[in-house]
Amino acid sequence: MTMLIVTALLPVFLVMALGYWAGRRKLIDNQNVATLNVLLMQFALPVTLFISIAKTPRAVILDNGPLALVLALGLCITFAIVALVQSRIFKLDLGDTAVETLTISFPNFASIGLPLLLPIFGPSAALTVAIAIAVGSVTISPMTLAMLELAKARKADLGHTVSPVHQFFVALGHSVRKPIFVGPALGLACVLFGVKLPALVITGFGPLTAATAGIGLFLTGLMLSAQAIRISADVVFGVAVKNVIQPLMVYGLALAIGMSAMSSIQAALLMAIPGGFFGLVFGASNGVRTPVAGATLLASSVAGIVTLSVAIWLLTPA
Repeated sequence: MTMLIVTALLPVFLVMALGYWAGRRKLIDNQNVATLNVLLMQFALPVTLFISIAKTPRAVILDNGPLALVLALGLCITFAIVALVQSRIFKLDLGDTAVETLTISFPNFASIGLPLLLPIFGPSAALTVAIAIAVGSVTISPMTLAMLELAKARKADLGHTVSPVHQFFVALGHSVRKPIFVGPALGLACVLFGVKLPALVITGFGPLTAATAGIGLFLTGLMLSAQAIRISADVVFGVAVKNVIQPLMVYGLALAIGMSAMSSIQAALLMAIPGGFFGLVFGASNGVRTPVAGATLLASSVAGIVTLSVAIWLLTPA
């Protein structure tokens, strides 16, 4: 079990630490990361999500409908509650609320999902991780992008004469045209309509997709190097929700709808994964840097050494 935890978390900390070191030593400008953001958000991540979802057999997607439903509920319920707490209790503005909420709500499926589940469940776990990424990409990701678009419009004093609901849907319309949403949505459409992705496409984009998680983690470390890390009540709340409450809630939902024991365990373990880097990257691409989100990401990852170990020990077969 020790090797399993090390295999899952060591690459995350190592690559983030490399980005942090590069930023602190000024080898890369940690104040101007727009170029790296474009590489990740406009190219690497959309292509990776498209391919990982499109190559998933349709039967697997349909057979795992209950799993997708439970994951979607877990992500969306967490997102709604955390967004409310961030804005009402911790008094963050809309942009900071969006970044912190996604950091807490969206586990680091892309970097930790496969190394965590493959040793336990075998090759079939790759499809489970693809489903999890797809669910998050078409639910809470566009919601976050819409909130960031709305925050940007409000700062520019645009659309103040129309209702907030209308502003939000206008922002949502802008967000679903971004590559980060179009990529996974097209992948899901290919699966549902039976469009088989040519092997040459998968092979051709292989170098880019293989580097995506590393680019995201390196960029996260680089952005963290420009922020002061402070453990606040908001950070403690975020870690408690992400690492403990969210996986327990999803496990309860899975049992409540009668999912198989194996699928319930997979869903719970996926949600026990620490927070991911999407929030910080989405924020940076929209000019929003949220120090509390950086601290939450780091604290969630460190706490994950313990919480993920406990989840594996309690849930996985001997």
